[in-house]
Amino acid sequence: MGQSKQIFRSWVPEWLIRLTIFLVLFPTVMLFALSTANVNAATGFYGAEPQDIQFSMLLYYAALVAFTPLEKRFFSRIATKEYFLICLVLQVIVTYWCYHTREVAVLFICRFLQGILNCGVTSICLTLLFSRLKSEHARETGYAIFYGMILCSGSLTSLITAPLVDDFEYNVLYKMVIYTFVPGATLLLLLMNRVHLVRRVPLYQLDWTSFFLYAPMLILLGYILIYGQQYYWLQDPRIVGSVIGIVLLTITFVIRQLHRKRPFIDMGVFKSRSFIFGITLLGGLYLIRGAFNITTSYFSNVLGMDPLHTYELLSYNLVGIVIGAIIAARLVIKKRPLQFIWLVGFFLLLVFHSAMYFLFTSEVDEATFILPLMLQGMGAGMLLTPIVLFIISSVPEAISVSASTAGVFIRFTFFGLSTALINYFSLYFSRTHAMRLSDGVSGVDNGLAERLQTYRAALQSRGLMADQAARLAPGLLDRAIQKQAFLKYAMDYYELIAILIMVLMLLIVITPYISRTTINVRAKQPAAATV
Repeated sequence: MGQSKQIFRSWVPEWLIRLTIFLVLFPTVMLFALSTANVNAATGFYGAEPQDIQFSMLLYYAALVAFTPLEKRFFSRIATKEYFLICLVLQVIVTYWCYHTREVAVLFICRFLQGILNCGVTSICLTLLFSRLKSEHARETGYAIFYGMILCSGSLTSLITAPLVDDFEYNVLYKMVIYTFVPGATLLLLLMNRVHLVRRVPLYQLDWTSFFLYAPMLILLGYILIYGQQYYWLQDPRIVGSVIGIVLLTITFVIRQLHRKRPFIDMGVFKSRSFIFGITLLGGLYLIRGAFNITTSYFSNVLGMDPLHTYELLSYNLVGIVIGAIIAARLVIKKRPLQFIWLVGFFLLLVFHSAMYFLFTSEVDEATFILPLMLQGMGAGMLLTPIVLFIISSVPEAISVSASTAGVFIRFTFFGLSTALINYFSLYFSRTHAMRLSDGVSGVDNGLAERLQTYRAALQSRGLMADQAARLAPGLLDRAIQKQAFLKYAMDYYELIAILIMVLMLLIVITPYISRTTINVRAKQPAAATV
């Protein structure tokens, strides 16, 4: 109770404290997914390519990953209230800059700065959240809440912003985020006392050199993953130069860490087999989770659903995430075997991808997807928190922060890799299937004339003249071919994902040392940017 009075004013009720923490954390998490809330609207507003919008999101992520080790030092040196105020003011300024610019290059800079500032706000919110959970399993519960919010962030952000994008220009989303920050920030500043939540450490010997090696390496990695397909990979000198830059920066960075007394990331974490296994599962989960974007594209591209109705349907996925996160937290607290939790989670994802393989059709009732979407959410919710807790617990406490930092790097890498794979296979499979379908619908096809006549009749029934209908009918045929090509691509990709899930489940079954790692994060501080 003493700690409670130190952090917050004595008259503040507990429910108001928890509400305030949530009001601050929600826009912080939402800011991560804002770039891709509506890619089509963003590309139209900035006059950019979809890859540019994807890269802006990876820049945000790269800054968050690179600044995580440094942020802990600032958090421990500055009083929490003042530190929060500094981060908040800078975040508002940068977000307002995003609101005013139409230049993609300026947007890139702003998103990188937002990622850096996000570290501070997230670190404060996580520490405050853990301080309010009084049980001996407070950190397990806190991580479950936080990672549940992370999983929900994409769909929830898109659902909230869809009406705004329909009625206003895209940049109004950044103004919305600024307004969303105000209630929680105002309450937190009014309710908190001037305290240090962690032990004070002087700001000396900050390893800025490692940061300036690490951050460019991450940016170049993101650049390759996003633009590699567009520039034909190693056929373009920009990609070749980026690969060389990554190799040189990585070698220099690793050598520096091996010879420093206080490394940016302790390379000793990679000596643990449990840690390697944990990041393997984490990387696989992010590849699987990234494939969910194909379902979203299917709803809009094939079924013709507008963004608002698409994300209203995805709200069932959010319900599944919440249920899965709660179940996972309870099972971890009750010390149920991790193999059981992971196998159930991956099995639910396997059911989802197998079901969607057969549900990818040009016409289907929306209610059919409710159960699969909930199962997908439950699977993801049951997996992320236990995997992260396993990673943190798989190394000695002295280097647990480095394990968390390395885990953030894995999530960044596989998040970008998932985007790159979808970009590649969407082009490869769609082009292959489109060519096969076009070959089947040729001038010698006896059914071609009947199909065109069907389209002409449909257009005429809608009031078009015969000559207009004749001109538009081939276009409708082409759209039908493209839809079928997309469906074939979606089925092929989900088949690959189903195989990946089965491989991961097999690894979980045959790996003997999972049970030797005990989940124990009570003595470990949360990482600043465990996104």
